[in-house]
Amino acid sequence: MKAKISVTGGKGGTGKSTIAVNLATLIARERKLVLADLDVEAPNDHVLLNASLENEEPVEIMLPFIVYPKCTRCGVCAQVCDTGAIILTREKLPFVIPRLCSGCRACYYACPYDAIVEGKRIIGYTYKTQVKIDDTVFTLVTGVLREGEEHTPPVVLAARKRAMSLAEDLLLVDTSAGTANHVSIALEDSKLVLAVTEPTPLGLHDLELILELSSTLGLESWVIVNRSTIGDISKVEEVAQKYNARIVAKIPYSREIVESYVKGVPIVELYPNHPISQSLQALAKTVLEVI
Repeated sequence: MKAKISVTGGKGGTGKSTIAVNLATLIARERKLVLADLDVEAPNDHVLLNASLENEEPVEIMLPFIVYPKCTRCGVCAQVCDTGAIILTREKLPFVIPRLCSGCRACYYACPYDAIVEGKRIIGYTYKTQVKIDDTVFTLVTGVLREGEEHTPPVVLAARKRAMSLAEDLLLVDTSAGTANHVSIALEDSKLVLAVTEPTPLGLHDLELILELSSTLGLESWVIVNRSTIGDISKVEEVAQKYNARIVAKIPYSREIVESYVKGVPIVELYPNHPISQSLQALAKTVLEVI
């Protein structure tokens, strides 16, 4: 049976992707694993793994086209569009702004005169890459939003669906920062949420937000404190205790992690005996025990 684990954290730059690629490398030694990078606005798991994006598939959404000879200028399409993608000109003719359209089809169904037809628009892509690190092999699925696009959920959904279709045993998800709806989509159905934070005021603020979201979704959460030596970790413990989330790892600030970024090799592979690698190995073992 497939199990899903999500790495998230609220605040950007806390090290979610670092934790995700290292856990993926370790767990893939024991289980068949698919890693899904659902941070579609800034996916970087492939960079940290020194892997190329391959097997591109477009993500399309519906784009309305107005059949003006049928249009009676009733304005219903503009009224039901909740993203402001359809506006009315001075002549009361509807005009579509593609970049604002979410593809929800509300205008298509609401038009009483069948004056709207369905078109398509590509807003992003998904990729499937086979990652090989020595004898360890796993699949990386990456979602990428096209530059300038407004709507991330369709790309997150498409990448999640592709990853789920490939996962035989375990799916590990790397979400984007924040607590918006696309993060909720990424977290949905997770057996375990690993919330990565740092002991800073903004890190604590966003940790509380993501733990509240996880709690609302009814998901079990663990906390990983990255750069644990740069601040007061006792405040992180207070927030975690408030949401019944236990702290399972404390990762100190380290030059070796930066070096692993530059080389595109996870630290657990580059320096397997490093204290951070040992901490991540213990975390991977604990995760495997609960799934």
